[in-house]
Amino acid sequence: MPSVYPFSPLTYPLNPGATTDLSALVAPPYDVLDASGKAKLLSKDPRNIVAVDLPHIPAKDLGPASAYEGAAALLKEWTDSGVLVRTATPTMYVYRESFTFNGQLTKRTGMVATVDVRPFGPSKGGGILPHEETFSGPKEDRMALMKATRTQLSPIFGLHADETGKAAKLLRDICATRPAEMTATTDDGTLHEVWSVRDPLVQQKYAEALIGEDVFIADGHHRYTTAVNYLEALKAEAASAGKPLSENHPARRCMFVIISMSDPGTVIGPTHRVIGGVSGYSWGAFMQAAASTLRFEPIAGGLEALESALLKVAAMGEPRVGLWDFASKSGCVAIPAQRDALKARFPEKVPAWRSLDVAMCQYQIVEEVCQQKLNGGNPVKWAFPHSIPEVEAIASGSETGAGGGKGFTPQLAVILRPTPLQAVREVSRAGQLMPQKSTFFYPKLATGLFLNPLA
Repeated sequence: MPSVYPFSPLTYPLNPGATTDLSALVAPPYDVLDASGKAKLLSKDPRNIVAVDLPHIPAKDLGPASAYEGAAALLKEWTDSGVLVRTATPTMYVYRESFTFNGQLTKRTGMVATVDVRPFGPSKGGGILPHEETFSGPKEDRMALMKATRTQLSPIFGLHADETGKAAKLLRDICATRPAEMTATTDDGTLHEVWSVRDPLVQQKYAEALIGEDVFIADGHHRYTTAVNYLEALKAEAASAGKPLSENHPARRCMFVIISMSDPGTVIGPTHRVIGGVSGYSWGAFMQAAASTLRFEPIAGGLEALESALLKVAAMGEPRVGLWDFASKSGCVAIPAQRDALKARFPEKVPAWRSLDVAMCQYQIVEEVCQQKLNGGNPVKWAFPHSIPEVEAIASGSETGAGGGKGFTPQLAVILRPTPLQAVREVSRAGQLMPQKSTFFYPKLATGLFLNPLA
């Protein structure tokens, strides 16, 4: 994989010799927050990192320049006054999250380090590989914020194969040696714990465990793309001034939390779709329009019953999704009418890609039926909830970090199963991209434990 390095981040001050609780100061990633979520975090402490990391809402669009300038001014105020302090010794950090998933207490452990910034794609010794497509708006927002603050405000979530489990064991051993130096409990109940790793020999041992490994971006495609574009912009500025950018410039490295795929806490949750804005939609019209594309198995009960049935009816094969009509409160499990139905349109895609539930949803349900047959070829409106309660909240008119709210009228929910981790590996290694919002790696990493200065 690309080389990994210790770094000197900005952090909130720590209590020497004791564990520091940062619960009131950290935040989820910017892209899962709405205005009320931001306000709730700031009510805990006005120094919460969300004040800098989310200056414009919604972050899916580019905001006014004043928003990013204000974030930069606030970050400078915090560093000047000691709200944030720079770590003196280059350090790596073991980062463990403890959480409940499917009713079980689960732990996921990774290493926080910086990685050489390079374009997406395979490379000798290991490359940085994306796994899903992205939207343009968030990249514009993140670039404006990075240019203003000259800081990487949150880490990228990266995965590596670690088929021997060597790296994962090293991290677990470090956690067992001493208490964590910083902790935080986020509103989803996740406990975040951090151990510093300053010994160069241990840092080197970890780097050696990753030799030859690809890094798969699990979460943070927009932010990593921003890091690549930011570096290219600095190179262009330096070239126009008649000199190359320094090989030691901090923007040449990007902060990651690197996690082993062999770690038992590496789990994926679903990202459902709630669709609206389809002019010719009704449950009957959809069924008729999809008759040659899909086969249906009606499911009695509500949304929870539909999700349960979707997970159990393995005999229906792959792929399969749940469909829910909000108006009639009707549900069914749907499968393609033809085997390997996407092969004719996407013959170049690997079988793992063509059998994805999200590919079936994107290309057969949304594009072929909803857009082309029911909406005059026009785009639909989307929300991307991760749970049935979120789907129900959107149906009630609530604004959530997943979408919805005023002006959005939900018509059809597409209930999806989690994308398998093996599919992420196969599609990424084939150099192909899954549709947008294909995975939900749970839980999210906390923002605010580390900031990576780029100046």
